[in-house]
Amino acid sequence: MTMGTRPDPWILTTPAGDTTYRAFIEGDELICELDGATLSYHARSIYDLHEWLVEQGDWVPLGGADEHTEATEGSVEAFGRSDGNPVGGWFGLRLGQRGQFGVYLPPVLERLGLAELEHGEHAARVRAI
Repeated sequence: MTMGTRPDPWILTTPAGDTTYRAFIEGDELICELDGATLSYHARSIYDLHEWLVEQGDWVPLGGADEHTEATEGSVEAFGRSDGNPVGGWFGLRLGQRGQFGVYLPPVLERLGLAELEHGEHAARVRAI
């Protein structure tokens, strides 16, 4: 297993299996790089999301959506934007690229052994391990 650093990133695939991306932690940021785009989230989002999933106690919808689309209530995406989450709003750090929390964070949790994630064209949910 790789270490999740810039020189040794995790190579992950989105739940639907249609995009491969690199993810690594640098300082206080979790960085996801794909197709020329860079998404950046608070690194703490990994453990905050895991804790929230544990509290949910069962499968949770991913609800991936871009920053300009409303997130489905009760989804991972909604948690990543909620004023009630541990950072008090967006886990995403770059304006204009703060969405897709429900797409790019769950595979990181899966790689770390913190979550079980559905895979495939219609993948839509995750749960804590």
